[in-house]
Amino acid sequence: MKALNVVAAFLGGIALGAVAGILFAPEKGTDTRSKIAEVLRKKGIRLSREEMDDLAGQIASEVKDAD
Repeated sequence: MKALNVVAAFLGGIALGAVAGILFAPEKGTDTRSKIAEVLRKKGIRLSREEMDDLAGQIASEVKDAD
């Protein structure tokens, strides 16, 4: 069980780091959101523009809170 927690924490850290890297990349926000939306579409997840903006805001909030 302890090993599972370590693996879950490690994977969570990787995901959070990847998201932070995407959000703080030196690209325009619209370009970044378009890339995220494309990745989600390839995985079969469809979000409206408003849902995508909400998701980006939630992720940015989580990243700021983690500091």
